[in-house]
Amino acid sequence: MTNTKAPSPAVSLGLLVLRVVVGAIFAAHGAQKIFEFTLPGTIGSFADMGVPLPEIAAPVVAFVELIGGILLILGFLTRPVGILLTIDMAVALVAVHLPAGLWVGDGGYEFVAVLGVAALALALTGAGRFSLDGALLRGRAPAWLS
Repeated sequence: MTNTKAPSPAVSLGLLVLRVVVGAIFAAHGAQKIFEFTLPGTIGSFADMGVPLPEIAAPVVAFVELIGGILLILGFLTRPVGILLTIDMAVALVAVHLPAGLWVGDGGYEFVAVLGVAALALALTGAGRFSLDGALLRGRAPAWLS
């Protein structure tokens, strides 16, 4: 079954705004892990936070956030990317931020929760009309993909 029903222009505009802002934040955080902190520095930070297998987890998270953020901005492969970013934020919430409580100023989970839920919303809704998914995949791909 393919997805041939496009959301309304107003809904698509809302999804565009959400995708661009959330994608930019994810891309910035991924770029920060790769270029500012460097991958060795991010690996060390993950190890200090008690993240399991930091040598694997840190580069995976960094590239999922960077590339996934860019793909969200473009609206390409939005549903699978949204799922990956939701998992990324769920792990960050449970492994690092949950014990610190709600407030981000105290290292809490409010920021990762909002990003994770926004990514989940995009995974559930898709990218909308104003996207590469809408232009390239609608009607040509399974509904779970576009």
